Amino acid sequence: MQKLPRMKEEEEPEEEEEEELGHAETYAEYMPMKRIIGLRHPDPVVETSSLSSVNPPDVWYRLSIPEETIDRGWLSALQLEAITYAAQQHETFLPNGDRAAYLIGDGAGVGKGRTIAGIIYENYLLGRKRSLWFSVSNDLKYDAERDLRDIRAKNIQVYSLNKISSKHNGSVKKGVIFATYSSLIGESQSGGKYKTRFKQLLHWCGDDFDGVIIFDECHKAKNVCPIGSSKPTKTGLAVLELQNKLPKARVVYASATGASEPRNMAYMNRLGIWGEGTPFKEFTNFIQAVERRGVGAMEIVAMDMKLRGMYIARQLSFTGVTFKIEEVPLTLDYIKMYNKSVHLWVRAREKFQQAANLMDAEQRMKKSMWGQFWSAHQRFFKYLCIASKVRRVVQLAREEVKNGKCVVIGLQSTGEARTLEALEEGGGELNDFVSTAKGVLQSLVEKHFPAPDRQKLFSLLGIDLSVKETPSPSETSTEQKGKKRRGTVHMHMKTTIAMPSKSEPEESSCVTSQDAVEDAQRMKRNLLEQLEQLAENLPPNTLDELIDELGGPDIVAEMTGRKGRVVSNDDGTISYESRSELDVPVEILNLTEKQRFMDGDKNIAIISEAASSGISLQADRRVKNQRRRVHMTLELPWSADRAIQQFGRTHRSNQVTAPEYVFLISELAGEQRFASIVAKRLESLGALTHGDRRATETRDLSRFNFDNKYGRNALEIVMKSIVSLDSPLVSPPADFEGDFFKGTVDLGLINVEDRSGVLSLEKDYNNIGKFLNRILGMEVHQQNALFQYFSDTLNAVIQNAKKSGRYDMGILDLGSGDEKVKKVDVKKFLTPGYSTSGHVELYTVSVERGMSWEDATHVWADQNGPDDGFYVQVNKLFKISILVKEVNPRKRLFMVYRPNIGKQVKLETYADIKKRSKKVLHYCSFINKQTWSFTFDLHIVKSENVVMRNTLFDRRGNCKKVSVGLQCEIGLRCRTYYVLCGSVLSVWTKVEGVLASVSGANVKIQIVRLRTEDGQRIVGMLSNKYIIIEQ
Repeated sequence: MQKLPRMKEEEEPEEEEEEELGHAETYAEYMPMKRIIGLRHPDPVVETSSLSSVNPPDVWYRLSIPEETIDRGWLSALQLEAITYAAQQHETFLPNGDRAAYLIGDGAGVGKGRTIAGIIYENYLLGRKRSLWFSVSNDLKYDAERDLRDIRAKNIQVYSLNKISSKHNGSVKKGVIFATYSSLIGESQSGGKYKTRFKQLLHWCGDDFDGVIIFDECHKAKNVCPIGSSKPTKTGLAVLELQNKLPKARVVYASATGASEPRNMAYMNRLGIWGEGTPFKEFTNFIQAVERRGVGAMEIVAMDMKLRGMYIARQLSFTGVTFKIEEVPLTLDYIKMYNKSVHLWVRAREKFQQAANLMDAEQRMKKSMWGQFWSAHQRFFKYLCIASKVRRVVQLAREEVKNGKCVVIGLQSTGEARTLEALEEGGGELNDFVSTAKGVLQSLVEKHFPAPDRQKLFSLLGIDLSVKETPSPSETSTEQKGKKRRGTVHMHMKTTIAMPSKSEPEESSCVTSQDAVEDAQRMKRNLLEQLEQLAENLPPNTLDELIDELGGPDIVAEMTGRKGRVVSNDDGTISYESRSELDVPVEILNLTEKQRFMDGDKNIAIISEAASSGISLQADRRVKNQRRRVHMTLELPWSADRAIQQFGRTHRSNQVTAPEYVFLISELAGEQRFASIVAKRLESLGALTHGDRRATETRDLSRFNFDNKYGRNALEIVMKSIVSLDSPLVSPPADFEGDFFKGTVDLGLINVEDRSGVLSLEKDYNNIGKFLNRILGMEVHQQNALFQYFSDTLNAVIQNAKKSGRYDMGILDLGSGDEKVKKVDVKKFLTPGYSTSGHVELYTVSVERGMSWEDATHVWADQNGPDDGFYVQVNKLFKISILVKEVNPRKRLFMVYRPNIGKQVKLETYADIKKRSKKVLHYCSFINKQTWSFTFDLHIVKSENVVMRNTLFDRRGNCKKVSVGLQCEIGLRCRTYYVLCGSVLSVWTKVEGVLASVSGANVKIQIVRLRTEDGQRIVGMLSNKYIIIEQ
């Protein structure tokens, strides 16, 4: 792995500016802005600060919902606001004649179910007594009934579509039909009046249907929006078709990620963002424009939708929630066991490859085999990762229960399949807890190793093994018992278990000798023997071990999808028992366990991700068990959004106390990084870490997610650099002396051609999920080094994207710190719209920053660290004075102040400061004051690059903006910004045209948030002066 040459010095001035622009998303407390009716929501709710700056339209609609419902608080003010705007939007028609729809983007726990129930109730009272409610699971029908009951709409019945036969369709005269997305494409097996559920629903609704259709959790509808070249699924087409067939229906989309993932909007054709009378002819035009312009473009879309009255999005505030990251150190024994497992999997991969070659297996069979292999590989190492934390989570859970709290432990899976296999092998008896990890590898080898059982295979082929085998099967053939079979085995591998296919002609099959079969069988036996040797050290099933260690099923409420469990009996024996109870059917077992937890009969609950969908476990004011919840997570998802969804189980509306979150992380595969991403999101939502370190230490935690285009680009560079197809952006970690190449070959990320030795990458080698799963199959020190190398490369990719103007910055905040923001000019333009004529405003603002010599001396007077004070940097032909102050003694991080930009956002290490600067001993010396004041005055109108170019005469500056005729603003003390606000979507084509001609096709849209000196808040799209000319 070659080392990169040093970065050129000319590029350095840009670095501080790029860092300065990066701001994490922040949230503002939410209160309805127009015509507030109803009681305050029981818990604090927030909204993104970009949305909070946008005023929705005036309210003219008057609700029919009874005053008692409003006065008693059965629907809160913010739920009533959503119902009002939905009803108001439903009175509007799009240019093509369809009724406009409404999008509810509220997050988990806000009370979206009651809002939807309120919309149905409002329409029911106005005579529209038939409604459709689509969701992802039939179980959520009970929640729908509860929500209608809670708002006292008891007379509205809810019917499951799968329980209504075609002959009873007419008997359901009114109410809500609750259906899943998959049922939309259900077909009748028995004939009947309707061939499909779709036609049954259309018939029930009637031709002129103007009732409500709810698409709840619509982002979870399977493949509603295909990616790439794949075709839309039947379900996706059915969702669109239903809307087309019922143009007057009052459609409501409900999705927490509705306007953050643009692809999730494919079926939202009733919003009127694309189509007739809009800048986007088709959805594909819309998605291309938004994805090309980045996150900022999606912010513009969301703000525009709220402005037009078609969108609302709130999240439960995490104020009062605390979280801590519990690091679980790995023991030497565990590392030893883990590394041994890695070696066994490397050997297994080699043997699978050799056996497949011996069998001369066809490509289809190999593809299936490797699919099974890597799936098992992922599960095996995930189980090992989780197992390292079991002892610590048991210890913590016991402590929390003793302290008067109750505990919820989140798991991703249960490992039930392996337990049932072990039970079958033992004839219904067990002598120990089942090791799920062992079972995964054992099952893989037994079922999918390409070595057919010789006896079974030959009997299938009609070969009599009692006849003496010929020494050279390829040379001799024998006819046996009237059957024309050869002593050579003709195999055509069609499945993962190598079996002959009688339907295939012999000419097309592969030839495999008996010796090859025996060799493959020997490899298989050896692998199983090696697994048995390792098995003594492999951990047992996590779920069974947790329940046993925490006191057994009588103490622990289990909410999972499995039907049985392994328990230890009083006499020390181990047995398998069914989870079902005499008086409780299996279907409602999880709901019964939930009730026991909520009643306080059990103070520990274990939930699996699959079974916990929609379950509420918060310290609800209406339940008996109001102890504070401590939610422990053994495995964090990579996405912060998914993590927040999971945390919604214990953090919901109407709770007595907010929960505590504990992330248990090990030193494997960058778990610290995942934890920091989730922690950053929780902080932005108002949660607090334990202790007071938050102010300084969490600043240097990463705020970037992996699974995005930057992560994929970084991974591509890493993989290509390992096989020397590309030069690396960064050097490998200094303390790593191993070889990434060997490890990535063993993980199947790099292929080596058998004969030629030519290297090639897997087709989806830049798949982040695959990479993060696969690297778990490396030795502990090696996987951490490779992950660090990937992380460093990702940071370099982001820096390069920032410098080229192609980075999605999030929101640029101006006027919140020491900057002085003045409004210079504002121009207003009217824009056409299908509902109301909107307007676009173009603000010209001037932002002055920097720190005068007097202010600098005041900051210096408060410093007391030994290394605090003034430093001088010698940059090319002149000196630059800076002021530094230590803010994190443990990591030696310093705050840096500069004359031209004031306080620098990026903290710097002492080592970096010493490398470029020299401390000034006498701060008040005339020279130091002169240097500071010179820089302060010089950069009022001149950027650093302009100063550099003018100073260095014939050496050219490196600023890309100047090269294309724009003004360079690096280090400029007084800057001018142009901000486009209002209904920007309606003039998108004009804006896009100007942006493309001036900045290039892929420059990202930047959202800027300003607070002027007179207190006015402006949020909009950062524009440039060329848009003024075009206007």
